[in-house]
Amino acid sequence: MILKTPLLGSEETLVEESVALETSVADGWQIILYNDDHNTFDHVIECLMAYCGHEVLQAEQCALIVHTKGKCSVKTGDFDELEPICTALLERDLTAEVEPA
Repeated sequence: MILKTPLLGSEETLVEESVALETSVADGWQIILYNDDHNTFDHVIECLMAYCGHEVLQAEQCALIVHTKGKCSVKTGDFDELEPICTALLERDLTAEVEPA
């Protein structure tokens, strides 16, 4: 995102900020993983590694955040990339959704 302080009478800066904001919103999606009462840490970690491409430490940290905070953003990207990953997580009995970042 372009962060410029607009000067009075400077339409160019305002247009650049608007275009940059639209671009970042259009491409900014995330998979949110939610806490539940039935999946084990090991299962969540295995799923994050298998479907989100996490390394062990990253998957462990996300699982801990989900457990303590109730949810965690586990992957960001384009909607078309994230939707099948989210579907795979749901099929493995995790609670997740794709939402704008």
